[in-house]
Amino acid sequence: MNLRTDWNSLLSDDPELLFTAYTPRYFPGADDMVRYLGDFAVKNDLPIRYDTTVVSVTRPDDFVLRDQHGTGYRAKRLIVATGVSQPYIPDIDGVEHAEPYCDVSVDPADFTGQRVLIIGRGNSAFETADNLVETAAVIHVAGPGSLKLAWQTHFVGHLRAVNNNFLDTYQLKSQNAVLDGHIAGIRREGDDFYVKVSFQRVNEVVKEIRYDRVVLATGFRFDASIFAPECRPQLTIKDRFPDQTAAWESVNVPDLFFAGTITQARDFKKSTSGFIHGFRYGVRALHRITEHRYHGVDWPSRELTPDGVTEAIIERVNRTSALWQLFTFMADAVLFGSDGTVRYAEEVPVDHLHEAVARGDFGDVASYLTVTLEYGADHDKINPFDITAGRTPQDDTSGLDGRYLHPVVRRFRAGELLGEHHLTENLENEWDSDEVHRAPLTRFLGASAK
Repeated sequence: MNLRTDWNSLLSDDPELLFTAYTPRYFPGADDMVRYLGDFAVKNDLPIRYDTTVVSVTRPDDFVLRDQHGTGYRAKRLIVATGVSQPYIPDIDGVEHAEPYCDVSVDPADFTGQRVLIIGRGNSAFETADNLVETAAVIHVAGPGSLKLAWQTHFVGHLRAVNNNFLDTYQLKSQNAVLDGHIAGIRREGDDFYVKVSFQRVNEVVKEIRYDRVVLATGFRFDASIFAPECRPQLTIKDRFPDQTAAWESVNVPDLFFAGTITQARDFKKSTSGFIHGFRYGVRALHRITEHRYHGVDWPSRELTPDGVTEAIIERVNRTSALWQLFTFMADAVLFGSDGTVRYAEEVPVDHLHEAVARGDFGDVASYLTVTLEYGADHDKINPFDITAGRTPQDDTSGLDGRYLHPVVRRFRAGELLGEHHLTENLENEWDSDEVHRAPLTRFLGASAK
């Protein structure tokens, strides 16, 4: 099932459980997702215990969980998929004077004639700013570093076009502004708030600016407070996410795994594990990883003839949704045994693949290929609409890197990279030309095997 442009469906063999059957909207409402998830649970008869809040996790031997009613649950292995449920509060002197994004009014009339500062420069911040453009007197959106646009970086967590109308009011009308700098402090005098901004563009000059309202839109974080010290997962990225191995296991608590949006710690701001269209494939891979570790079930694979490798790769890159969505992060693997056998395994996280092959989890592997879809090197530094930047011709057969999303095949032996081949990018993402795609790939496979 091709889900390349469906970013909301969960994985299912039931065509009635495609999210596109629930709404035709490109940006669906939250209520549609709630309805969809409810139906998904019912139709799959999922054993979900609703109205249940886990309040503590201990580990005297097995994991022991208790809910708000005092009911206990025991498990040898635990998978946590609780998302980022708590606001991330940055270390700013006087931050208590700011209104959290999750609590602030969404009625623009409440901001009429006011000077508003929004701390944070993600989609939540700009969505809030855009909502206030017609009523607020002045809006500033502040944060450190360069503003990153999703259409340039290809990371959907960066600023999306649907939320960037505010930039017009800055660059065209000079009515509002984006402040590039750190918030050094917030103080209150009566009904006014004075905010110190340390600007990065002008050698850290500090300016104090008055506002009527300060809104904190700095994102969310994982809540580790329910875990007892003996099983509390180590955190990473400003303590916002649990730190994880290539198998999505806690780096310090064995048998504690993570799923869903919190797995973005593994590809933070590089791929799509933080979103449904990415982590749905991560969840399936986690199932296969744990199935192998605890039940001895091999990763699904199919046998190929040596002459069938090129066609198997071409067929997959033209239809796979997993590699398309989890670009760079997830790969198909072609495994060459020392006895001449060839196996094709789909949708393996790249980092896990290297570790698993080294451990022998995939059996006898003399060498192996990774097949990924990737954007070109430094793609996020190039304006895709700048015609002077140049792109690889669509009939290029050199096997070198391109700018846009394209298949990449690499050969490894014992973890060492032996060779790399890029199938040239294609406007319609069709890599099926005998001359441009198949023949160069076949030549690479032969040369890299020597």
